[in-house]
Amino acid sequence: MKISTLLTTTAISTLLAFSASASAEQYQGVLKLESNASRAEVQREAMVAAHSADPYREGASAGIGPFIGHRDRATVRAEALAAARAGNIYSDGSIAFATPPATTQADRQAVRAEARATAARGVTEGTL
Repeated sequence: MKISTLLTTTAISTLLAFSASASAEQYQGVLKLESNASRAEVQREAMVAAHSADPYREGASAGIGPFIGHRDRATVRAEALAAARAGNIYSDGSIAFATPPATTQADRQAVRAEARATAARGVTEGTL
């Protein structure tokens, strides 16, 4: 009996402490905005804001303007095709700083004849 009375008293005192410390905010009503601008001025400002850069975009505070491309479509397409034909430069077998294969204006028959002559002479390693 003594424990139940003690627990009941503790619970009631705790509830009274919480209820005494709780307070509600007072309602201040809807904010009333006062403006001296006419409807036409507000519309003009809205049009200027709608057509200017977004001040909340990423990097806006850095002072960098929006990206505007300066290359034509044909140039970008040609670069994309060249990159696609180059293969995967990030693959395991690729060399990071390899030079592209040399393109020459030499005749194919002349190159073959030179290769056969070099093979006939018996080139050793390290000799040009």
